[in-house]
Amino acid sequence: MFYKIIQKRKIFLIISTVVILFSLIALIVWGLKFGIDFTGGTIMEVRYLSVKIDNNQQIIDKLKDLKLENLSVQLIGENGAVMRFKDINEETHQKILTSLNRLGDLEEISFQSMGPMIGRELTNKARWSVILATFCILLYVAWSFRKLSKVIKQGESWRYAFGAIFSLFHDVIVMIGFYAVMGHFRQMEFNGLAITAILTVLGYSVNDTIVIYDRIRENILAQGGRNLEEVINKSLNETIARSFNTTLTTIFAILAVALFGGASTRDFAFALAVGVTTGAWSSISIASSFLLFNRKGLNRK
Repeated sequence: MFYKIIQKRKIFLIISTVVILFSLIALIVWGLKFGIDFTGGTIMEVRYLSVKIDNNQQIIDKLKDLKLENLSVQLIGENGAVMRFKDINEETHQKILTSLNRLGDLEEISFQSMGPMIGRELTNKARWSVILATFCILLYVAWSFRKLSKVIKQGESWRYAFGAIFSLFHDVIVMIGFYAVMGHFRQMEFNGLAITAILTVLGYSVNDTIVIYDRIRENILAQGGRNLEEVINKSLNETIARSFNTTLTTIFAILAVALFGGASTRDFAFALAVGVTTGAWSSISIASSFLLFNRKGLNRK
């Protein structure tokens, strides 16, 4: 006996639509908090060795005389702080260290400086990397399921390809919405690691979709006379345990990185956890449901 999964696709699509609309509204209202990777500027991380920092105002007061543009200070870990401000030269860098040393002995963990031109170049590369990855996935899925075009009807493999792509669009929009929400409430930056997280989720999501599609193809070729809705529902029931277990174990590993890793990887890990979860969801709610869009049943040649 199989659970009726695909028969509830309207509910799944409504939930996905609500999440997408919320993500788009968050993006329009709050926007993304771009990191220095895209805007240019400096990020500096320090850790105090002999004094406890209770609030970021202590650091801001020490740097007030330097008149750093767009200065923001975030306390992390034990006596650690991350400072962000516009691009500076080495002389100003040394003045910052001198000013901060007045609070107590400190250790400089990292110092990164990037000009606005490099940020614009990275923005273009990030945009094209996502577009190229999506285009390659479209061609790969269409080619992998080309046999169905001969068995069912011409162009059937492209239905599978576009189903996978729409699923990926869902995942990307949700992840960008997540960054918009977290950027507004938790100052989470959209930076180079965010692009890495999105590309990683694209690969994970399409892999989960391909597993489901492959089982659907096997069942269609073996039992082509059955109603397509029944074939897809049978395939989902046969693969859902695998998808759930894979997603759960992946999230466990990601959460371990988030909880025990450094501050620089924590945001990346949480974004991956969101992306992996929505990737598993979209494989059912978007990719599988798209195969039934605007047609009834399955007439095998």
